[in-house]
Amino acid sequence: MKNLQLMPFERNRYYPGKLLTTADFLAEQTYFNNKRRFNNSLLFGAGIVCGLAVYNLDDLSLMIESGVAIDGTGREIVLENASVRKLSAIEGFESLESEEISLCIKYSEEETQPVYSIGASIAEGESEYQPNRIRENATLFLLDKHKFGNAAVIESEFLNKACLYSDEYYTVNIAIPAIIPVGGKGDSGNSSNLKVRLTIEIIRNSDSDKTFSMDCVLQTPALVAADGEHELVIKAEEILPEKGVPVVLTHWLKAQGQENSDTMVIVKSNFAKITVGGKAAGLPDNFILNTRLSDATPEELIEREVAKTSLESRVSGEGGDYIRLADIGIQRTKSAYIIDRIDEYTAKRYVKTASGEHLRREYSGWFDEKESNRVSQNTAETHKQTSSAKFAEPTYATGICEIALGVNSRKGTVVLSDEIMHGLGKGNVHVSVGFEYLSEDKKLQNTAKNTIYGDASLFGEKDLPIAYADTAVKVMNDRGSFTIAAKLTKDTSYVVIVLRWVAVKLPTGEEQTMLKHITNKSISAAQPTVVLGTRESHFFNVLFKNMEPVTLNYMLTENDSGTITADGIYTAPNKEGVYEILISCSDMPMVRTYAYAVVKKKGLENP
Repeated sequence: MKNLQLMPFERNRYYPGKLLTTADFLAEQTYFNNKRRFNNSLLFGAGIVCGLAVYNLDDLSLMIESGVAIDGTGREIVLENASVRKLSAIEGFESLESEEISLCIKYSEEETQPVYSIGASIAEGESEYQPNRIRENATLFLLDKHKFGNAAVIESEFLNKACLYSDEYYTVNIAIPAIIPVGGKGDSGNSSNLKVRLTIEIIRNSDSDKTFSMDCVLQTPALVAADGEHELVIKAEEILPEKGVPVVLTHWLKAQGQENSDTMVIVKSNFAKITVGGKAAGLPDNFILNTRLSDATPEELIEREVAKTSLESRVSGEGGDYIRLADIGIQRTKSAYIIDRIDEYTAKRYVKTASGEHLRREYSGWFDEKESNRVSQNTAETHKQTSSAKFAEPTYATGICEIALGVNSRKGTVVLSDEIMHGLGKGNVHVSVGFEYLSEDKKLQNTAKNTIYGDASLFGEKDLPIAYADTAVKVMNDRGSFTIAAKLTKDTSYVVIVLRWVAVKLPTGEEQTMLKHITNKSISAAQPTVVLGTRESHFFNVLFKNMEPVTLNYMLTENDSGTITADGIYTAPNKEGVYEILISCSDMPMVRTYAYAVVKKKGLENP
């Protein structure tokens, strides 16, 4: 089967009186075979489904267990019985060039059951017998390990990559997920860990033996390191990578910031020391790598990235028409060989199937405590471990409510919403509602979302795109829900009222001890006062006293005093002055501090 192309799919079209020929019957088989193989390649990929373990029986022989594999084009490779073979008797042995080889298996076909061909015209020299069946087989063969080509790389936007440093000898690249999952609202303890990877590589055409050292501080406004700080110290001392074998430095961080917001990681040039061959180098400018926070889970982000790969990329990125079973090391003389070792773990790639899910869960219980509890949840020991677990209910929630109006509704009309579940459970809950609308923002030079709580007419703005109304909220504390009532204060042509609701669970019982809870806890800016040039940026890191790091809120106390992101990156305005920044804990607003930015014209930053 030389042609491995499965598409396009064409099937027979039957009609009365159609003359069926050999080509039509072959097309029928080809259609269903290719459809099945197409599904195999997309849903399962290439790899081993079950079995096909490799053992050495003695110094010369191997045993390959029965099993099933799927190759890169979706064809099933079935070895129905265990096979014992001398290594020298396997296809490809005579053409081996090295002592590091790989045992592979591929799909093959064999024509069997010759039968007499009745009524067929037989050319001179051809047999009057034709094979009646095609048997699908598996063929074993050997290949030099170094002859494996690099698999096609599927382009992905999963990582943000950038060059941190480069010269004639070295390049240093940094990579971080382009979208970072954030845990529960304001609770960094529920966030997922994420990896930051630095790759230090020597330039391929460089013959230098100069060592490389680096000591820099990676500022991470929306991420925290293991010590709870928004800074990550990265060190590499006197390293000399081999060509083509980069040195990889891996660090782990945890997200702590606002969901669905942009952020960045920063390396300031004055906080980076780089030496090459003992001579100081350094960064020419500040390094910035953008990323984004999301309320999606890691599983959702991964599935989204995997699934959005185009069909063309998937097909070109799949494996070839064979599957590696094991890497084998041999020792050779002029007339003999000895099997030195067999390594399956570096060669084998497995296909994940639903039929093995039960066993995967059972085996995972030996490594994962949560999985162990789930598998054996009926045991007394597990019940004891999980009975003390408490579900932490959220303290606030928000959403959008739309209340339908009639056409040309009049002043005084009263409308009610449906019953809305706020999701905070039973108990005393306060709900506020406001009018939400979109309008052009001159400062942002873009369309912006606005919400007005209370009497919208007090702002004196004409032609607001809302239906003016008085609102009231009825909260059903024992049902965990509420209903909104609206009474129009002006005639309106709008057919719907769009309201933003915010529900806050009021403190009861233990929650009333919040003031006592925050006693002796405080925060302070690591640099309370900074001097910046106009339009220059600075990250305000925060120190925590007698408390674990939590999510912070940053706010400017004056208008036209620059901008600050949700994770504390302040950008100075285009005018000189002293500007104040308020920093508070999102879940404990009373724990707060202030920082100040002294802004001077370019060239006058150092007082």
